[in-house]
Parts: sequence; structure tokens; C-alpha cells
Amino acid sequence: MLKIVLGFVVFAALSLFVIFKAGDKVDMGGEKHGAEAVHVPEDSKPVAAPASAADTPTAPAAPAAAPAPAGK
Repeated sequence: MLKIVLGFVVFAALSLFVIFKAGDKVDMGGEKHGAEAVHVPEDSKPVAAPASAADTPTAPAAPAAAPAPAGK
């Protein structure tokens, strides 16, 4: 009997932990079919790239370092 109660308490604590960590992102609607099943998060939508490399401003090139003198 003690093992059953202990198992229930552990399972309940684990369940509450998962629910509180997930917040409102948990979908309890069951199986989805068709257009409802497709979900694309806002963060993963493609971002438009610049038109060309010539349109983007670049920083001026750094001066080349002078070669080290040969020998002492």
C-alpha cells in the first residue's frame, strides 16, 4: 500500500513539474489531421536576405601589418 501511495505522489509531482514548465504551450486537443496538424513557429519563418552584396555597407579594410624584421 505504501508503494502505491509513494508512486502516486511521485507521478503527481512529476506531472505538475512538466505542466508548470510547459506553461501555455501544451496542446491538449488530441490528434490533429489535415491543415490543423501543420504548425510553423513564428521564429522559424525565413527572413528576407539583402538584394545584393553591393547594397550592404561594409567597414573599411584594416591596414596590413608590417612584416617583422628578419634576424637580430
